[in-house]
Amino acid sequence: MPEILMKFSGVIVNTITVLIGSGIGLLLKKQMPEKLTNGVMCAIGLCTLAIGITGVIKGENQLVMIISMVLGTIIGTLIDIDGKLTKLGDKLQNRRQKSKGNKGDTATFSQGFVTASLLFCVGAMTIVGSMNAGISGDNQMIYTKSLLDLISSSMLAAYLGIGVMCSAVFVFVFQGLLVALSMFLGSFLSDFAVAELICAGSVMIVALGLNLLKVTKIKVANLLPGLVFVPFVCMIFELVQ
Repeated sequence: MPEILMKFSGVIVNTITVLIGSGIGLLLKKQMPEKLTNGVMCAIGLCTLAIGITGVIKGENQLVMIISMVLGTIIGTLIDIDGKLTKLGDKLQNRRQKSKGNKGDTATFSQGFVTASLLFCVGAMTIVGSMNAGISGDNQMIYTKSLLDLISSSMLAAYLGIGVMCSAVFVFVFQGLLVALSMFLGSFLSDFAVAELICAGSVMIVALGLNLLKVTKIKVANLLPGLVFVPFVCMIFELVQ
């Protein structure tokens, strides 16, 4: 049991840092003028875009990325993952309004919840860090990611509000599942598959960056199933080669 807890310790720490960072951001939100928060958000969007582009370059076969993302997007769009996450955010906001008897900006709440959930969960550090934790119990990368998420969540919460704090639940569930799957399946993934997983996740990070910069309104959550297809497409390519 202690060994299992050790493998999930990074996920727990990451969840806590998102909560703390969001709390700091909510305090800053009351002090920071709108002009400043907009500027900071633009900077975060640019950094997110740069991180995503760096990860995409790590891909070894563009066909794997294209096939996986197309198939994943078809499934994600049919299921409407983005819509379901938004509805979950709306429900959380409605419960908060009923408990406090106040009215808030539901759209901003849902945007904060969905944006933060994806930003904290689909990057290279999430994928590789969770695999390292699940396979060998090495949480170092997730601890590093936790520090970065502490900063990012504070800035996001200052701009998008309490929905960012609620994304901690998604972080806990999503990363926890990744660690659990890595405990059982991680050793079967080749370096090629891991590189393509990072590449596909980074494509989503690029899309998030563009959304944060208000250049696009991509439903990034609908791209998530692409990550599921990557190992299978890689397996087919490896067998053919």
